[in-house]
Amino acid sequence: MNRSAWVRLGLFLVALAVAVTLWFRVLRVQGDSQVVTYTELLKAVDDGKVKEVLLENERVLARLKEDKGGRDQSLVASRLPNMDERELITRLEEQGVAISGRIEQSSFWPAVLSSILPLVMLFFLFRAVGGMLSGGAAGRARPMSFGKSQAKIFDRSSENKTTFVDVAGVDEAKNELIEVVNYLKDPEKYKAVGARVPKGVLLVGAPGTGKTLLARAVAGEAGVPFFSMSGSEFVEMFVGVGASRVRDLFTQAKERAPCIVFIDELDAVGKTRAGGGVFAANEEREQTLNQLLVEMDGFDASVGIVIMAATNRPEVLDKALMRAGRFDRQVLVDRPDVRGREAILQVHAKRLTLEGVDLKLVAQRTPGMVGADLANVVNEAALACARRDAKKVEQRDFEEAIDRLQLGLRKDGRVMNESERRRVAWHESGHALVALSVKHADPVHRVTIIPRSIGALGATLQLPTEDRYLMTEEELRDTLAVLMGGRTAEEIVFGGVSTGAQNDLERASELARQMVCRFGMSSLGPQSFGRPGGSQFLGGAVSFEERNFSEATAQAIDHEVRALLDAAHRTAHNALSARRAVLDAIAGELLVKETLERDVLEAMVRPVPIAPEGARA
Repeated sequence: MNRSAWVRLGLFLVALAVAVTLWFRVLRVQGDSQVVTYTELLKAVDDGKVKEVLLENERVLARLKEDKGGRDQSLVASRLPNMDERELITRLEEQGVAISGRIEQSSFWPAVLSSILPLVMLFFLFRAVGGMLSGGAAGRARPMSFGKSQAKIFDRSSENKTTFVDVAGVDEAKNELIEVVNYLKDPEKYKAVGARVPKGVLLVGAPGTGKTLLARAVAGEAGVPFFSMSGSEFVEMFVGVGASRVRDLFTQAKERAPCIVFIDELDAVGKTRAGGGVFAANEEREQTLNQLLVEMDGFDASVGIVIMAATNRPEVLDKALMRAGRFDRQVLVDRPDVRGREAILQVHAKRLTLEGVDLKLVAQRTPGMVGADLANVVNEAALACARRDAKKVEQRDFEEAIDRLQLGLRKDGRVMNESERRRVAWHESGHALVALSVKHADPVHRVTIIPRSIGALGATLQLPTEDRYLMTEEELRDTLAVLMGGRTAEEIVFGGVSTGAQNDLERASELARQMVCRFGMSSLGPQSFGRPGGSQFLGGAVSFEERNFSEATAQAIDHEVRALLDAAHRTAHNALSARRAVLDAIAGELLVKETLERDVLEAMVRPVPIAPEGARA
């Protein structure tokens, strides 16, 4: 019987006992009786209303004479202890009232219930409190279960159906973890040759790459219990609770071995310990980390427990966690390439009914997206299909989903005046025409002048043909020219510029500075300037930069950055001036249709490569 059934049974028994006691003690009155005082009873006798009196141990029951309606009524008065009742007997005899007596035997049930009822209530009270303190399956969320592990347990039954089939786009990470699966399935094979499986496997990757999903897939493939717990769930407001939870977690794991213990967001509990700063120390977190280190050293790997953890900040982890014998293996769960993104999209699109959808094209349009982002793209495409009351998801639904996530919501209600709308059309046409003119730019996929919620009044979308892991100087110079194309088109057509090129200038200036200071692509030679500070692991942002060059060098860097931007501006100006008629044609079509696709653009202009200004042989 579960705990809730016990509680319901206890409440029923208590209610029944109270009802029976009340019936025996209070509600036991015979006939149509009226409770009166002793004085009122004497008055009724003197008035000649009483027909018969029954004397009991604790009360006097007087039956009245029948009234005109023929009703049989009674009066009940309590007998007072040690009271002389001869006067009552005399009055009864004078009135000719029949007197009888009855000695009542004390009832067995009221005494029993009076004794048992408190015991029953105490039993259920102690049982409830014991459940709160025990921290069992039903009590782990109770406020008193501080020292018990809060891990979610997915048993080897149907609770965990995730396998490697549900994980796509991270083939290298899956290959690294197949060895763990094989060990959990057949540990004797490894023991026969004296091999030891890694005690701990640390999954490292950017948020959303599928680290938790991959860990559950390992447990699902091996068919073993899976303990899942977040690093932040170890720490509470009471000192010592985290260490107690770590001990309880490993105790449960040993009882269910072979199994997998997964700690998500390990950096919440495994940060590097303070090196002597008293005020910087966190005693509770350090005690929890120390207990985790002890437990990982204390258990024998042959019992079949594999510790898996995930983090996107491995640089902050304590070195004691990363040494051999604890987290022996670090597996990088990287962002998927174009083939990986296509495989992820196929996994998530299984539940949809597709019509004319090219998932390869969708994968090309989503560079840099991780598994969680791609799942969101598929869901947004389904929602877009539902908004237009269709039954099948089409390519335009995926295009709308990607635009919604990358550019923001459509601002159909935003009304621009005609002069602003014309300027935006020529601005975006400038970007597109320069991209179609230079040699190394990515192909233009779409141009639109529909405003979006992120503040963009228009957008020129370029679609890389393949994943690239490095870029040449010529490619970077052409990228600068494309960024300068919108502002340059405004100069040529309107004779001046607007604030619409703000983001283009920011991106171009940052790229040019990177070319000078990081890539050595300037006349300053093959030299790097400045040391980036903060964490750059997994593509993280640079929080600050340490300057390691003189003021004269800083001026030279500024000069080189300016030279790169001027050269890109000249390249864009040459391309747009040579094709002014095409520029006006593209802008005119945009003003009419608002959005132009790749095939329309390629039909309007044949891309003739233009040599970038300042390019070196």
